[in-house]
Amino acid sequence: MSTGMIIVLIVIVAAAAVGAVALTLRSRGGLGGRDLKRRFGPEYDRVLSRHDGDTKAAEQELAGRVERHGALRARELDPQRREELTARWTAVQEHFVDAPQEAVAEADRLLAEVAAEVGFPEAGQGDEQFDALSVHHPGHLDGYRQVRRAAGGERSENGTEDLREALVEARSLFEELVGAQAGPRRRPHLNRQNVNRTIVKGG
Repeated sequence: MSTGMIIVLIVIVAAAAVGAVALTLRSRGGLGGRDLKRRFGPEYDRVLSRHDGDTKAAEQELAGRVERHGALRARELDPQRREELTARWTAVQEHFVDAPQEAVAEADRLLAEVAAEVGFPEAGQGDEQFDALSVHHPGHLDGYRQVRRAAGGERSENGTEDLREALVEARSLFEELVGAQAGPRRRPHLNRQNVNRTIVKGG
């Protein structure tokens, strides 16, 4: 076989390989910048900021998350288990009235438990649980992050009100994970009257 023919074959094989990679990425939901921004929403901006505006680095990180966790399919909880977990979340919110910091720590543990139970990585696996959740629930992840920071002892300047808002936002993620969006009775909430009572008590 002549040298020219060998070169032609190499070019054809290389082009086929590039095409196969492109098709694979497209079949996985598209990993281009526009697709990533649409998929991750506010999480895209958070990662971009963490990389000091380096778009390439941010998109490489997000594309890596999709590669690792994009195929994950959450397990559906049976109705009884869903009710048990929802009752525990209600108890967390009631506990918030008297002990905001402890309630937020309980919420953090409960979210980690529920996420693992429906098929996401365990909370102890570095940032993998957050990374996986960001692929499938990017719009509701910030509340969980706030809860995690508060549970770790970080206190915000505005105290109880910030904890309340974090818990309310984290509830949206909880409801998506347990599939409890359907009924209003499964949406217990912290009203401002309870928060004021907590502040009066000095919580």
